[in-house]
Amino acid sequence: MSENRQTYLLNIDYVTFCIYLALVGIGGLFIFSVDVQQSGPPEGISDFLFHTLAGKQVLWIIICLLVFSFIVFFIDHKFWQVFAYLIYGLGILGLVLVLFLGTNIKGATSWFTFGGASFQPSEIAKFGTCLGVAALLGHWSTDLRKIQHIGRVVALFLVPSALILLQPDAGSALVFMSFLIVMYREGLNPLLYVIGFSGAATFILSILFPPVMLITILAWVGMLVYVSYEKKQPMRWYLGILVVGALLAFGYMEGYEWPTMWVAIAGLLGLSYWQYLNFRPKVIPVVMLAFALTSGLSVGSNYVFNDVLKPHQQQRIDVWLRPAEAKKRNKDSVMNLENSMLAIGAGNVTGRGLFSGRMTQGRWVPEQDTDFIFCTIGEEQGFVGSAAVVILYLLLILRISMIAERQKVAFSRIYAYGVAGILFVHFIVNIGMTMGLLPIIGIPLPFLSKGGSSLLGFTIMLAVLLKLDKHRGRQKKNTIVNF
Repeated sequence: MSENRQTYLLNIDYVTFCIYLALVGIGGLFIFSVDVQQSGPPEGISDFLFHTLAGKQVLWIIICLLVFSFIVFFIDHKFWQVFAYLIYGLGILGLVLVLFLGTNIKGATSWFTFGGASFQPSEIAKFGTCLGVAALLGHWSTDLRKIQHIGRVVALFLVPSALILLQPDAGSALVFMSFLIVMYREGLNPLLYVIGFSGAATFILSILFPPVMLITILAWVGMLVYVSYEKKQPMRWYLGILVVGALLAFGYMEGYEWPTMWVAIAGLLGLSYWQYLNFRPKVIPVVMLAFALTSGLSVGSNYVFNDVLKPHQQQRIDVWLRPAEAKKRNKDSVMNLENSMLAIGAGNVTGRGLFSGRMTQGRWVPEQDTDFIFCTIGEEQGFVGSAAVVILYLLLILRISMIAERQKVAFSRIYAYGVAGILFVHFIVNIGMTMGLLPIIGIPLPFLSKGGSSLLGFTIMLAVLLKLDKHRGRQKKNTIVNF
């Protein structure tokens, strides 16, 4: 082998590749574990490959490794930047066609079926959106300080997200919000994220607590902001506001919800006038606008939850935020979550052993080989095995971030962060929902969950990333590709 050929091969980031192989291998092993416990051991190689879920997954793994090798060794790295928009457009076309030609499986028209095989175009659309966002955001003319440019980038990932919501598949649609992480890295104003997180927190609190209570608290917080604005405020102002807060809480507990709210608003307006008289008017619009917007969002969120969302959507949120209330209405609604948490807890430190799961056999927790594969790992390998899987994911995401930062071309850097963001959202949401930390929305665990579409989509994303990174030494900072 020539020296140039050796250098060409060694340019691949083998740390990332080895983590990828480890996760794929772990996934195949535990899918086989679930399969054996549910259907019994296979009768020979042919029966395993063509008549078991684990065998089909092995075939997909072989296909993905071939695709990985083809991308890394045979496709030019410039191809992905030149045809980024075309690949993005093909992904959108697939999402449109599946709405009319797709097969409805478990309530969602998300799959094309060919004989006994099925394919989910949303997995490839994630890859295409990664390329499209990288091409647009990495272009020299794009400036995230301009609203119109922000709108173009956001529209690029909102379009596939909206099409997926029509299937409906809320879990896959949520993944596209990961591109907000990419935009933050590329300079989007952090204040927008503060506003976004505040809105999300308000939505959650509006479900947990009545809007009257939230508006009362917001008015009290606004009063605290006023007296804290000047550093020389005497202590009596702070004590006075704290006393007001205590009185408001007492009034609310006694059942005077509406009078308490109006007293709090009157206090906020009074302090606003006091700020105006003391020649500090610039803080008034900020506090009042924040109060008005958050109060309106609180009332609107409560209305949307109670009057707009469908019963099954309300149930999913209730199972997450108010499991006791959900259980009163429907005992079966929280059974999956409770059994999932019990299965993970049953593994203790070292687990019950491979092929020895009692709860993770499909009878207690459904979708053991797809959405809830982490439960199988938790029960059979315990805390040690679960922690090892979590560490592998964190190492993979960290490594991809390191790869992103060493790129010389904006397209490659942004694409790498897009891949890291998608993996991060899948990882956090899937493991979070199996542990009751996030709502159950049906989202696979990358490389571990059964499913050829998911495995192929993530494999292509990672292969293209390693291909771009392999040629980083040949890239020029001022490279511009005209589309």
